[in-house]
Amino acid sequence: MPVPKHIFDPPFNIIRSSHVVLDVVDLKASAEFYENAVGLHVEERGDAAVYLRGREEQQHHSLVLRKASHATCRRLGFKVGDEGDLDKAAAFFSQNNIAFAFAEQPFQGRTLQFSDPFGFQIELYAAMDKRPLLLRRYDLYKGCHPQRLDHFNVFAAEVQDTVDFYARLGFRLTEYAEEDGEHGRIAAAWLHRKGNVHDFAITNGKGPRLHHFAYWVPTAMNILHLCDVMASSGYLNNIERGPGRHGISNAFFLYVRDPDGHRLELYTSDYFTGDHDHAPMRWSLNDPRRQTLWGAPAPRSWFEEGSPFPEQALREPQFVAEVTVAD
Repeated sequence: MPVPKHIFDPPFNIIRSSHVVLDVVDLKASAEFYENAVGLHVEERGDAAVYLRGREEQQHHSLVLRKASHATCRRLGFKVGDEGDLDKAAAFFSQNNIAFAFAEQPFQGRTLQFSDPFGFQIELYAAMDKRPLLLRRYDLYKGCHPQRLDHFNVFAAEVQDTVDFYARLGFRLTEYAEEDGEHGRIAAAWLHRKGNVHDFAITNGKGPRLHHFAYWVPTAMNILHLCDVMASSGYLNNIERGPGRHGISNAFFLYVRDPDGHRLELYTSDYFTGDHDHAPMRWSLNDPRRQTLWGAPAPRSWFEEGSPFPEQALREPQFVAEVTVAD
């Protein structure tokens, strides 16, 4: 399948992945997990929602937990360059028959929410309330010392079309996994805006669903430390996959599940991709180093389970990718 060309003059300027809004059934249990086990900083706490951020982030929040009757991914948030980009985005969506609306969101400036053609619920903003940098407040560090939200990964039923759509918005391909042969199809793609491996990854599967969101941590030792923390604080069974190193992205990783089943990746050691002529790297689906550089395959849950978006019907993928699954 075709690899999209890089577009350097998109219809509006997305800067980076910014925040995720999750609906959770037990707000207290979820906040406890993210604050005390993972180590995010609680910026605002209420009966209906909790707002958290990483140590390096000066924005008010990068994770919003909302009390709800069902666990879903409410929104994925991206930051745009300025207020004018919100108007440019609205014009683009109007011209392309994409549903959108401006909405008031706590601690954010003007926010544009839209449903992309594949059912992913996205919001864009240019300004968010500022908070003091906590990078050097080592007395406040907990868990694995998460610094900043890095990326989202989603299950998409129509991988190629989804990749092509976000390429139109200026997302640039860094790595991709493809079937072998003359008519091989792309089964997963990693796209970025901020100059590392990805802000948004698109994976073949039943969708639209959130596969995971990821926080960047300083070193691999922080991830190993989190394994010890979770094993000794009642969260041993919440560890789903890892620790290990991906071939794709070169990242040292750990995947964990929160009390509602939302998947979180802790992540470090990827690389710079900001050059305009950076060439995407192709991976064969048959290469065992793709999933884990050391050859260990992922568990079945990693391929099959994800967080739905509210009021979005799930669709089966257009094709079934042949991947190795751990026994």
